[in-house]
Amino acid sequence: MHPAPRVLHRAVAAATIALLATAVGCAPQPEEKATGAASASAGATCAKGKLATKSSGKLTVATDEPAYEPWFKDGKPANGKGFESAVAYAVAKQLGYDRSAVVWQSVPFNKAFAPGEKTFDFDINQVSISEERKKAVDFSSGYYDVRQAVIALKGTKAAKATSIADLKGLKLGAQVGTTSLDYIDDLVKPTRQAAVYAKNDQAKSALKNGQVDAIVTDLPTAFYITAAEVTDAKIVGQFENQGGTPEQFGLVLDKGSALTSCVTDAVDALRKDGTLAKLDKQWLSEAVDAPVLK
Repeated sequence: MHPAPRVLHRAVAAATIALLATAVGCAPQPEEKATGAASASAGATCAKGKLATKSSGKLTVATDEPAYEPWFKDGKPANGKGFESAVAYAVAKQLGYDRSAVVWQSVPFNKAFAPGEKTFDFDINQVSISEERKKAVDFSSGYYDVRQAVIALKGTKAAKATSIADLKGLKLGAQVGTTSLDYIDDLVKPTRQAAVYAKNDQAKSALKNGQVDAIVTDLPTAFYITAAEVTDAKIVGQFENQGGTPEQFGLVLDKGSALTSCVTDAVDALRKDGTLAKLDKQWLSEAVDAPVLK
């Protein structure tokens, strides 16, 4: 008989189980401390002027080139003139960066919200927030509520349109990758394929040259085009927002960016204190009674 070794083995096993149980019981404690530290760290990520930006101490803001009015003035995003330039600097200030710390970068419209790592901290370029685009990038909360509008040369058949049905047989055009083009394809569903252009300038030229019957842009851009660029054109009408929620422009950020919540908080603060409404009134064309096309 060898009872002693069996007792010893049981004792060792029991001690081992006890130690494991103690270790498991203690395991969450360091984890809780780590979580607490992470929370404290997360709270510090929006510290004024100390965000984890692409370039330390600087805020890199991107937009397309050329930069169009009324969103920018004189094709110079850095001058603070035009609605989006002014909004960018207001957001920067809210984040703790003065004008001298803002660095502008040129990024094509479509590339801004395409998949892949970004070279900017945020992009501002009339990019509408959509679920499809959210698969590739992050958005701030909306800084502008927008509607889409139809522009046609005065005296033409297109200029007399009063409904979506009146647009179906027309040759329509819009910039590639835009909500404007989506409205043509998904709402109007014209019998003729839409003309697609890399830039709004090309769409405007096509309208002037009679290559298309009408073009679709956001409403403020339509006001500017008809008032200053193609003065023999008129706003035929505007579309109602689809899906019951307003279309909004948002600032574009890297997918999963650590800055997204900070930038969203900044935009929300500017909306709440009336800054966005003030800049809207200052830089965007006054709304006119553009008829709604149904």
